[in-house]
This record gives sequence, C-alpha cells and structure tokens, in this order.
Amino acid sequence: MTNTNKLGSSCEPVDYPEDDWLALSGIQHYAFCKRQWALIHVEQLWDDNARTTSGSIEHKRADDYKQSESRGDLLIMRSLRVFSRRLGITGICDVVEFHRDPQGVRLHGREGAWAAYPVEYKHGRSKAGDEDRLQLCAEAMCLEEMLGCDIPRAALFYKGTQRREMVDLDEPLRDRVIATFKQMHDLYERRLTPKPRRTKACNACSLNNLCMPELEKRQSAKRYIKQTLAEAE
Repeated sequence: MTNTNKLGSSCEPVDYPEDDWLALSGIQHYAFCKRQWALIHVEQLWDDNARTTSGSIEHKRADDYKQSESRGDLLIMRSLRVFSRRLGITGICDVVEFHRDPQGVRLHGREGAWAAYPVEYKHGRSKAGDEDRLQLCAEAMCLEEMLGCDIPRAALFYKGTQRREMVDLDEPLRDRVIATFKQMHDLYERRLTPKPRRTKACNACSLNNLCMPELEKRQSAKRYIKQTLAEAE
C-alpha cells in the first residue's frame, strides 16, 4: 500500500493515487463512530435498520441524476460524482446548485459563469455533532479542487424539519476534514477496527446487532460472524 503521509519534502500536499481513495461519505460514519466506519469500510459489513431504509427512500429523487434540471439562472445537478486527489476521496453529492454568477466558473456545455452551492439531504433533524457538516464540507472541497473555485458556504436539508441549515465552510471545519481523512487513511492502510465502546448512540446504529461486546477479544467482526454461522450449521 502506498505511503499516505501526504507531505512532500517541501511540505506541499501530495496527491493520493486513485487506488488509495476512500469513500467521501465515510467521514460521516467516522465522526459518528470510528468503529462503525471501520466495520463498514474496512470489514465491508452493513445492516439496514428502519432509519437507514427510510433515509434511502428519502434520497431517491436527490440521487437520480436524470432529474437534474435548469431553471433560468439556476442549474440543479443531482447525484454528482466528485473526488479530491489531495484528500484521497471520492463520492457523490446529493445536489449541487449552480447559480449564475459573473464571479463564478465556466461549466462545460453551459453559457456564462456559475457559482457552486452543495446541498446534502439528510434524514431526521439537525444533529448536535458535526458529522453531517464534515461530510458537506468535504463535498465542497472536492468541488473546489475539480472546478478551481471557492465555495464559502453550503447547506444541509433535513427531511424531519423540511428546512435547510446553512453551513459556513470556515477554516476550522476544513482543517477538521483534512485531519479526519488523514486518520481514516491511516486506519484503512493498517486495516484496523477500533474496539467497541458502548454509548447511547449505539441504540440507533444500524450495525448494533453486528457490533457486539464479545468482539473486544476478537480481531475481526467478519471473522466472528463467519465462525458463528459455522458453529450453527
């Protein structure tokens, strides 16, 4: 695996090779629970519950690229794939609004200049933690790198309140995105899964049935599940 210390001799960022890219959306999982992220993205485990199923249904229109549309000075792009070589990530933006703006950037096949405004759709209501804001900021940072533009703010749309929450993409938030992805790359390269630590948030986690206290003494949740199934046969 390629060394992921992304500082060159002159302390300039070095691009991650494409084979080392992580899922952009993983930062939301990682900020919520490092173990949840590792179970999903390192050990490739997943289990739907009512919350994740409902969230998938609510994302259906936002995730349909064919429903992208143009309304005069507003261009709405849905399910837009983005990436960042500097962060080593790739993913999909639910919605990116492009507003006609003389200070914006040129888009292929479109006349005029446009300013990007990402909008991430989320189930439920605004959270006390910053996991959704970190994901949104990472999406904006990808767009900035791809388009060569600045995106000072973006929005989260919560289905539970039917309202947008504007998020200022300030330097502290951006620094957290960079630091978090560095940690994620390090864990992924070493294929490490943090040990379980039960909190109140575990009750709402879709992996609650897979992430068990018995795993503390085992190296891998996947190995534990395989062994359990073998013993049941």
